[in-house]
Amino acid sequence: MMKIVTWNVQWCRGVDGVVDPRRIAETALRLADFDVLCLQEVARNFPGLAGSHGEDQMAALGDALPGYVGFYGAATDVDDGRGGRSLFGNAIFCRLPVVQVFRHALPWPSDPDVPSMQRVAVEAVVRAPIGDVRILSTHLEYYSGRQRMAQVDALRALHAEACAHAHRPRRGGEPGEPFAAMPRPATAIVCGDFNFRPDSPEHARMTAPFLGDAPALLDAWSAARAGVSHPPSWGVFDKSCPLICCDFAFVTTDLATRLRSVDIDATSDASDHQPVIVEFA
Repeated sequence: MMKIVTWNVQWCRGVDGVVDPRRIAETALRLADFDVLCLQEVARNFPGLAGSHGEDQMAALGDALPGYVGFYGAATDVDDGRGGRSLFGNAIFCRLPVVQVFRHALPWPSDPDVPSMQRVAVEAVVRAPIGDVRILSTHLEYYSGRQRMAQVDALRALHAEACAHAHRPRRGGEPGEPFAAMPRPATAIVCGDFNFRPDSPEHARMTAPFLGDAPALLDAWSAARAGVSHPPSWGVFDKSCPLICCDFAFVTTDLATRLRSVDIDATSDASDHQPVIVEFA
């Protein structure tokens, strides 16, 4: 069995306007005895964000999650004007063995008519009870459909690349050196805030078949709850946001039969998004 929670935590800012990383960790732990926690919008030294005092949210979350190891990928990395760096990105906290980690900058084609920011996907190869699996935490662009579709295509390209490595492993170097061959399995779970709706062209593109031997990525909610509409994952408590589902977990076809449950929690207002909980048998 394995449980995953994915959640856009809005730099740990609740609907009450309070920034509280410990509340995020405690809420997630109350919802599920998870093995992996995928977070989006985690800030480090970013006092310009509403409600923040520039706290290192990775450190605070780590303190509140004993037994888990955190892996961070900054999408935004800027000078804070005081000799330090302000970072904003995604994270994975895991209590299972992590074989290797990748941080993928996603495409950011020019779209000058709308605000946008660099986006990233953090990938961890996890040694799980269900077998080795790649788990990605990502967050796609909100304002630009052009950028968002380019980022979907990039995630698909990363999946196809990993599957090629899995099916045709490279010749490796000696253990312990950078050329050492490490597992990068075809089995994958891609989690996050995708900023598209279930009926969008981006969703259709994300779940489209691949050429070659890469297994398709299925919407875990639809695979586990065929015919049941996605409940909203955004705008449930923050009424300034659209009431939509934009937070998903996509799983490879080999994992679809192992899905035990997929739920979107509708009770927490610790962020403007709702957590998604996925359990595998």
